[in-house]
Amino acid sequence: MGILDDISAYLQSGRAKIVSDLVAKALAEGVAPQSILEDGLLKGMGIIGEKFKNNEVFVPEVLVAARAMNKGAQLLKPALAADGVKAKGVAVIGTVAGDYHDIGKNLVRMMMEGRGIEMVDLGVDVSAQKFLDAARESNANIVCCSALLTTTMGEIKNVVDLVKGSDIGDKVAVMIGGAPVTQAYCDQIGADCYAPDAGSAAEAAMRFLA
Repeated sequence: MGILDDISAYLQSGRAKIVSDLVAKALAEGVAPQSILEDGLLKGMGIIGEKFKNNEVFVPEVLVAARAMNKGAQLLKPALAADGVKAKGVAVIGTVAGDYHDIGKNLVRMMMEGRGIEMVDLGVDVSAQKFLDAARESNANIVCCSALLTTTMGEIKNVVDLVKGSDIGDKVAVMIGGAPVTQAYCDQIGADCYAPDAGSAAEAAMRFLA
């Protein structure tokens, strides 16, 4: 299992070139693509996610690890598709209308990708209708929306109301987060989940998908 441990270790230190070389080598040696994904890439990203949650690593380390993971995953995608390996679920993510902050959103996206979830990133300044349309088009299991300002927090409620009142309302969980957002606000507006940080968001998403 040496090569998979190496993939995990080099991913954690953000060595993108080495990670993609090792993924190519593992494929050439006949290691199952699913195994490379689970026991190499996702394992490494999972460790980084746990360390980030415990304040043992910080945003720059997460960003370089995620870049290394993406490099490896791009190489692996055709092999996974050929093997019929499906993502664990689909989540739509974005920052709500009027809000242009994206660092938190990007971290959540990376953490969820690191758990094997397919992410549809709508970017920033996303209307409630766009969240709903994207969730419908991608057959999403989860809608993740964030607001970083108290002035844009009300937009989260619009997303929750629109998604929950729609034809897919009973099939999609709405997860919310961002600096001014709290569990009390989540309960008040009827969202399914509040996550205080990227690591918790990824864990909560896995619970929904289970």
